Amino acid sequence: MAGVLLWVVCPKGNATALLSLIPRSGKHKRCRVHQKVKFSTGVSAISSAVANPARSSEEKVYDVVLKQAALVKEQRGKKPLDLGTRTETDGFTDWDLLNEAYDRCGEVCAEYAKTFYLGTLLMTPERRRAVWAIYVWCRRTDELVDGPNASHITPRALDRWEKRLDDLFEGRPYDMLDAALSDTVSKYPVDIQPFKDMIEGMRLDLRKSRYMNFDELYLYCYYVAGTVGLMSVPVMGIAPESKASVESVYNAALALGIANQLTNILRDVGEE
Repeated sequence: MAGVLLWVVCPKGNATALLSLIPRSGKHKRCRVHQKVKFSTGVSAISSAVANPARSSEEKVYDVVLKQAALVKEQRGKKPLDLGTRTETDGFTDWDLLNEAYDRCGEVCAEYAKTFYLGTLLMTPERRRAVWAIYVWCRRTDELVDGPNASHITPRALDRWEKRLDDLFEGRPYDMLDAALSDTVSKYPVDIQPFKDMIEGMRLDLRKSRYMNFDELYLYCYYVAGTVGLMSVPVMGIAPESKASVESVYNAALALGIANQLTNILRDVGEE
């Protein structure tokens, strides 16, 4: 992941394989009927390709946006979140220790993302702590491939990190910092997919250094930066009086994340 980790605080199949249905030419001279069949089959194959085009990266990412937006809509239909409620987990019920974990997340945020940290001080205490927890998880994920031990990281290590993420979302944190995020996702309508997609971005960093077109680059920018907007909006919330649709809010966060990552890449071009 090139450069710094982006944070957004504002509220955005595979192609069907074509089968070769054209009859093989025999030894006999082709007749008009054979030529007509061959032409018709070709048209049929082309029509299939038009009806089932390869999906762009933007379309694939939008599926994630819709899924996250649906979670928020579902939450809106319920009673307001009781952010003071403690949710017991299999591995963490010591609330004093949990408070300490959130405080540690705040310290990490203050040390490595000073400007962003100042912005979080304008949030309510509960939302601020939740955003700190998300930031720390993203930073730890980023440092797997960008940190001091990056040369020792393998795809298998990222697989283990993803398994750890699954456990975290199931209420089985591995350590204090995991526990802060586990508590956060139990309170807010946060979907696991953006977190998994960020790990996929780290996998790309291990095996890919060239992007042949903007569609490929768009997907990478989503993985390493756009995902953060999708993680953050459920915590930041949407004003009740807002007339914007939930989907448009997520699209805005996604677009801002991708734009900032592109800017980040352009800056690095000059430095490198």
